[in-house]
Amino acid sequence: MYLHGLSLQSNRHPQRIGAALNTVTTAPTRRKLVAPGMGFILTLMAISVSINYIDRGSLSTAVPLLKLEFGLSASQLGVLLSAFFLTYACFQVVSGWLVDHFDVKWIMAGGFFVWSTAMALTGLVNGFVLLLIARLALGVGESVAYPSYSKILARHFSEEQRGFANSVIVAGTASGPGFGMYAGGMLMAMFGWRWFFIATGLMSLIWLWPWIRRMPSSSCADSIDATPSPGILEILGQRSAWGTCAGLFCLNYLSYFLMTWLPFYLVHEREFAMEAMAKIAGTAYLSAALIGTVCGWLSDRWISRGGTPTLVRKTFTGAGMAGGAIFLVACVASDKTLSVLMVVMATVSYGVCCSNIWAITQTLAGPRAAGRWTGVQNFVGNMAGVVAPAVTGLVVDRTGKFFWAFIIASAICAVGSLCWIFFIGPVRPVNWKSQSLPAEASVI
Repeated sequence: MYLHGLSLQSNRHPQRIGAALNTVTTAPTRRKLVAPGMGFILTLMAISVSINYIDRGSLSTAVPLLKLEFGLSASQLGVLLSAFFLTYACFQVVSGWLVDHFDVKWIMAGGFFVWSTAMALTGLVNGFVLLLIARLALGVGESVAYPSYSKILARHFSEEQRGFANSVIVAGTASGPGFGMYAGGMLMAMFGWRWFFIATGLMSLIWLWPWIRRMPSSSCADSIDATPSPGILEILGQRSAWGTCAGLFCLNYLSYFLMTWLPFYLVHEREFAMEAMAKIAGTAYLSAALIGTVCGWLSDRWISRGGTPTLVRKTFTGAGMAGGAIFLVACVASDKTLSVLMVVMATVSYGVCCSNIWAITQTLAGPRAAGRWTGVQNFVGNMAGVVAPAVTGLVVDRTGKFFWAFIIASAICAVGSLCWIFFIGPVRPVNWKSQSLPAEASVI
């Protein structure tokens, strides 16, 4: 769809065409920041992902209260905290299939209803088993979010708009933990953990009203969705699919490493007071949200001025992961004061990378396969939510220090940088074989 831009400019700039190595060049154009009529929908998606991260992280904040009320052991608490990731990861493929075959408007609405209801019911349950069921249900509901986001952005936002659009959603992922950890902790202390879960779950349901009223149905979408969608096996036949899966796993390792262990590291190893720790972590997440949004906007500007999606997207993802690797090592190698800056910079590096990762997936997959590709990618990527906290805990138990835990996280970030730069091929729409097949030929 973009090849006409190459042919029109080939006579005047043959050196540019040769250097692109078959990547896609987007002709410089003046475009709106977001697709017409979709700014409000983008805002709703950012709000939903913020609610998503508040709900998934609130149990960690309530752990001390749950332990006292129910007399739970450390192993039971560990099971509760990891239960969400089990269903969240495993249902990614199912959710990706659903959004590629049915109206994404209603799939997202249904998942949002399930996870908000599960959040509210968590405040009503008594005992370990019912808490476990509620957490498993929360993971099922939230699994629809990212496949839905990718489907919508791939369908309604052009290449030079997706960096900013994705970075707005990334800002929601950073603001969610901030509210859940700090405002949530204060509210639980004032009103109790049960009322926080009930009120948050029920109030979140208000989001459904504007979503159902304003989100276009699939019947209003491009006719491209009438053609058969690529199957999972066809997606897995793409080297770039494996690259995005590995790259997201490495990025999520950094994310979950910081989310689960940063407070403990700052308080117990760096000996910051709880109040100081909260300020450092809050500053880090706020900075990540801000820088991620700026990088998304910059990437779109770069593409609109003639940069290839391959060069632009890989620059931000590769540089972000490389920065994470460098700053994690610098954090444990520096003194107490400088370590604060390094923690913030490592978190900011996460924001730099996040601003463009899903734009890569959405371009490669195209509107017909964006949901299913995202589901597969998010399934692999969220396995890091199980691995990172466990590996870090094991290393800290064995060594008594965080040094090697940071080194391991740094090495994984370095691998992630290589994946985004070299493992993934040119960032351009895949020419799916299923395009020439009848609809019944793509069933997996």
